[in-house]
Parts: sequence; C-alpha cells; structure tokens
Amino acid sequence: MPHPRDLPLAQARALVERAVAKAEQLGLRGAVAVVGASGALVTAARLDHGGPGGMARARSKAWISATQQVPSAEHLRRMTTLPAPIAAGFVAASPEALFPGAGGMPVEVDGVVVAGIAASGATVSPFLPEGVAPEAVSADGEPANPEDLLIAYAMGTPYAGQHGDDRARWRERFGDLEVAREAALGMRDAPPAGAQRELDWATALCDAALESAAARGVRIAVAVVDRGGDPIREDRMDDAVAGGVDVARATAAAAARFGTPSATLPDLFGAGASSLATLAPTPVLAVPGGVPLLADGRVVGGIGIGGAAPDACAAIAAEVAQ
Repeated sequence: MPHPRDLPLAQARALVERAVAKAEQLGLRGAVAVVGASGALVTAARLDHGGPGGMARARSKAWISATQQVPSAEHLRRMTTLPAPIAAGFVAASPEALFPGAGGMPVEVDGVVVAGIAASGATVSPFLPEGVAPEAVSADGEPANPEDLLIAYAMGTPYAGQHGDDRARWRERFGDLEVAREAALGMRDAPPAGAQRELDWATALCDAALESAAARGVRIAVAVVDRGGDPIREDRMDDAVAGGVDVARATAAAAARFGTPSATLPDLFGAGASSLATLAPTPVLAVPGGVPLLADGRVVGGIGIGGAAPDACAAIAAEVAQ
C-alpha cells in the first residue's frame, strides 16, 4: 500500500506565487505558507515590508488546515465550543496550532488532503487596511477581506469569506458604497509580482541551495531569515525529512541574530551556547548549517540548511552565501 505524500514543492510554490502576485496587485504586505499533510512546512514566502510574525501565524493556520483537514475557521468554531481543558489540551499536543485563527484552507488532490495554505501579516488580515481602495477588497461586486482573497485567488476557487463578517467590516469602512461587479479587483487576474526585491533575493538564495543539494544527491530544507531571525523564504525538497525545516530555520536565525556561522556559537559562548535560545524570540540552534548574510559589511539576514548531514548542510550554506 503506497504511503501518502505531501503536496510537491513545485505545486506548493505555484500556490504561493499566485498569492504573492495578488497581494502585490492589491498593495498588501504579509506572508503565505503551505504546510504538508504530514505537518511539515513545504514552502513559505514573506512579501517585502510584511513584518515579523506573519509567517508564524500563516504557518500555524496552514498546519491546522493540513492536519485537521478542515478550514481553520471550522477548527476555530470547534475549539470555541469545546470545554476549556480539552481546547488547552489540543494546543499542548499540537504546538504548531498556537494561532487557531480563521483563513487557512486545506488543499486536496484527487479528494485527498495533501496540504494546507494560509496567509497573514502586516496588512494581510480580515481587517480592511487604512486607505485601501474598495475595488481591491471586492470580489465580483461583493465585500471581501484581504486574507481570504489571497487564499481563494491562490487556489483558484470562488471567493468565500472565512471570517464571517465581511459585510460588517465593509460598512464600517465604506458605509453603503457599492462596487460594480466589473470594477471589482479582488479576483481579477494578477500579473506576476515584480516589486518584491527582498523576497526575490531570498528566493534566489533558496533556489541556489536547492540546486546545490540536488547536485550533491541530498534532500534538504532551506530557510532565509531577516536580521532578526524572522523567515523571508523557506522551502523543503520533496521527501526531505520533516525535521530539516526546523533545523534550517533555527540555524539561519542563529547566524542572523549573532552574526556568525551557527556552528561557531559554542566556541564563542562555551557552555552558554545551549542557553542562547532562551534569549531569542525565535528558536536558535548552535550546530552546523547556518551562515550570516552580509550586504555592504552589515548583517542583513541568515541562511540555514537542514535535513542532511550537518557538514553537508554547512557546506551548502557557505557556498550559497558567498
């Protein structure tokens, strides 16, 4: 009997690219994540100026949709009707479900859930950003919200609000204004994104790491983070081990936050290296695999590789960071 597989990286990336294109068209900033049905992240991207934290929220909602196999809005409804001890127990047993908000959607192939997708971030939410054009948050002439628009467009499905209050938010912002169906931009085709310089930079680094890993015959996960350790881009090769995602993210954050290869932290801090994670808002890991990224002599981020032998991961990271 064949074992199930997560949504392939190429297909997951295509979903994210559609969401990023739509976000740029609508002037939105945030992050999009695709998590496999296994619970391991497949790919994620943060738009320029999307702000820290959005990636983690998107990842959490995508995890819920992928593993519980329902829209995260339905999961939220269930959680709010359960006795508090049961709801708390679910979160304790499912640490990736720390943000059980609405907006995440399961992704099916041939009737089987193979992933979940969600978005969140600075202006990617059910709230209407200040100054947003009404046409941008209208789907076929009906009120919509930025977060659910991105996901519906990415999946190629008709818009359906997951947060349940599109009309109320519309009236609060626009009153009785109506948008003609032909003027609505929410589900209109979006050109490929062309103004995401930081995301393009991170994507090019991830592409180089994936190519290097393929040439070496290893399967990896790669993460590029900003100088604070928040992910800008993450990718996991098909059939790469799930734990590689966590190692890549944590070694990249270690390199970015401390400005040194993650493997050198024990040399710099001695026995205290193992306690560094308690100081940071994001996990850091003092093992080979992470390298700081520099621009004009200053640390602007970090790249981390996980999923293969530590020395191989460190070699790929160093090669790509040159």
